[in-house]
Amino acid sequence: MAETRRFFAAIAPGLEAVLAEEIQETLGDRLDGPMEVLPGGVAFRGDWTTLWRAHLRLRCPGRILLRLGEARVTHLAQLEKWAARGIDWSCLPRAAPGDNLTLRVEASCRKSKLYHSGAVAERIERAAREALGAAVHTDPTEPADLLLLARIERDHCVLSADASGAPLHKRGSRQAIGKAPLRETLATAFLRLCGFDGRETVLDPLCGSGTFVLEAAERIAGLDAGRDRAFAYQRWPSFDPSAFAALRAAPPAVEDASAATVCFGFDRDAGAVAAATANAARAGLSDGALFRQSSLSDVSPPAGSQPGLVMVNPPYGARIGDRSRLPKLHAALGRVLQARFSGWRVGLVTAAPELARATGLPFERPSAPIRHGGLKVRLYRTARLP
Repeated sequence: MAETRRFFAAIAPGLEAVLAEEIQETLGDRLDGPMEVLPGGVAFRGDWTTLWRAHLRLRCPGRILLRLGEARVTHLAQLEKWAARGIDWSCLPRAAPGDNLTLRVEASCRKSKLYHSGAVAERIERAAREALGAAVHTDPTEPADLLLLARIERDHCVLSADASGAPLHKRGSRQAIGKAPLRETLATAFLRLCGFDGRETVLDPLCGSGTFVLEAAERIAGLDAGRDRAFAYQRWPSFDPSAFAALRAAPPAVEDASAATVCFGFDRDAGAVAAATANAARAGLSDGALFRQSSLSDVSPPAGSQPGLVMVNPPYGARIGDRSRLPKLHAALGRVLQARFSGWRVGLVTAAPELARATGLPFERPSAPIRHGGLKVRLYRTARLP
């Protein structure tokens, strides 16, 4: 293997094991040594093409970082000297004459002698500007060309560069979203937690803009998560456009047994169904992800479909939904699933345990709480319904 680097794939705390499983499954033969599961993500080593593959094919991480270095620091002068002389900046882009390369540093400090995150960011910015010729980014509404992340905890500083650019849940093809969307990365992680392996039908009876259905259908079709977007590392010196183009053009890895599997979404809102259908068309999934307007009381397994996974993120009153009516909605959901979905498994995401109980479904122990949009949600799962 060529020279390797250390990378870190970030995910919501509580889902690290799911991400590690996906990395091993997707990149196992490209890794240089064992992974390290850490709070908030998974560290792994590989060459630059491993980084490209990770961005194209992993579905769970929110961003992937390049580790630039780490050191013990206890005062600002020491930090600035280390950033200037101890970091190999050559792997990052350097501003060419007439090129406006912008830079931003985000810093966090916890239980450390250095506690002023603004001062930490300023010292690292100074070193990076001198090494790369970059201009400090001052417009918070626009992304910088290069984002550096410094985390100091108990006087131990880790400096990383964001290789992703826009967060990885922004797949590129999902332009229409609902009022309270679940991020695609989180949806995929929940699908995996429910045992979805890319070979069975997924059905969402309250689909909104279709995130669960589209994520499942893409995996069934073997489509790369990052096929329709660009990444920050495409400006880095290590980037090889022709090799990357060949990697992106590789045919989908799909098994014959799942090639004809279709996923389904239902919603009573015609606008949501239209948005989900448009998202499917942009993603190239018009045949693999079908959406229909239907009230919950009329939802049933489509003719010819085999029992699979019902995956649903019903409203729980935080951003949408009349809280007083939600217990009845959840009770109706439970009745429909128990009456018509024998042999199917159920996964339900909610921030309200009482609403999960209102379904009357035989849920197993819920997942750990996962942060989502300022809330803490849990995944509730069943075995196959009788």
